Amino acid sequence: MYSNFAAAIALCALAFWTPTNANPYKRATANPIMNGVNFPDPAIIKTPTGWHLFSTNAKVDGKMIHIQRAVTTDWKTFTFRKGVDALPKLPAWVDGVPRVWAPDVVQLHDGSYLMYYTAAYKKMPHLHCLSYATAKKITDPFVDNSKEPWICPTKQGGAIDIAGFTDEKNGGKRWVVYKIDGNAIGHGGACGNTVKPIVPTPILLQQVGQDGHTLIGSPKQILTNIASDGPYVEAPVLTFMNGKYVLFFSSQCYQTDGYDVQYAIADKITGPYTRRGRLFGTGTMGMKAPGGLDIAINGNKAVWHGYVYLPKNETEDPSLAPPASPGGKKEKEKEKCRNFERKADCDLRRNYQKVRAAYVATLTLKNGKVTAKFD
Repeated sequence: MYSNFAAAIALCALAFWTPTNANPYKRATANPIMNGVNFPDPAIIKTPTGWHLFSTNAKVDGKMIHIQRAVTTDWKTFTFRKGVDALPKLPAWVDGVPRVWAPDVVQLHDGSYLMYYTAAYKKMPHLHCLSYATAKKITDPFVDNSKEPWICPTKQGGAIDIAGFTDEKNGGKRWVVYKIDGNAIGHGGACGNTVKPIVPTPILLQQVGQDGHTLIGSPKQILTNIASDGPYVEAPVLTFMNGKYVLFFSSQCYQTDGYDVQYAIADKITGPYTRRGRLFGTGTMGMKAPGGLDIAINGNKAVWHGYVYLPKNETEDPSLAPPASPGGKKEKEKEKCRNFERKADCDLRRNYQKVRAAYVATLTLKNGKVTAKFD
């Protein structure tokens, strides 16, 4: 079990480490939940048994967990369900290196649950596709028996980061939003898409049936990347706040300090959406590269991730792993330490790993501006 003592050490290290060629990694004023355990691309849903959280794949004690779980009953104490996999079995079309990302869970009218998720496509392993899995109870394992991906525009780069929305303003119609993963077929640079010509990474809105997955009509583009977004926009999620439809999304490369959470507002679900700027970025409440926000459907409780450092071997984030060196990891670490200007820098890198921890807040919209209260 991840210990509070270990977390304290990690956060202290985070507070005092100063890289030689970057801004200081200060301890977050907005502290991550669950002692900063690795919980990237978090999603949240409110149920009669509490708030349930799900996240992107991660290694826990050497075992790959496809979809991680956590729960809270009071929005104060969050319990990480260490080693519990919400999607233990993947369908046959998923690649052997599955890269299961960014789940989102909705409840259907019969009380059952549907989980949207992203996974690597076996026929084209460099691309991701969208699928869904179902469970009768929120605590049950989710099951996906599909033979092929549900949504997979391979010619455009595949698709990722799907999230569900119920439009209570218009009769409870169901929608999903997702990102066309154009940077997967980009021409290089940060996150594969800062070398011209820049490939579009539009956010699409798609109506679905009350079963959560029957496609109704064609998808509609409601936002796309512009020059100031860097390589892409991604991680879309819709909510309805104070009479407005609010689309949250992230921009810039998730591996850089520029990663952020932005938002756009519309009077109709189909748009047009007007960008209103950044909600969170590096430096907001001391956070580092916050992104991947999710908000409870038609609610105000939000969760997202940001970078922190944890003791190595506690939990691993495979998407952040550096490439193996010819001389092996240990030799590479020794070489890096010899070249560091400060021993403290070396010790931190040798003993701690960079992970994406979850943060929470309550969001409000007033006069066209979203603000966050850190709980």
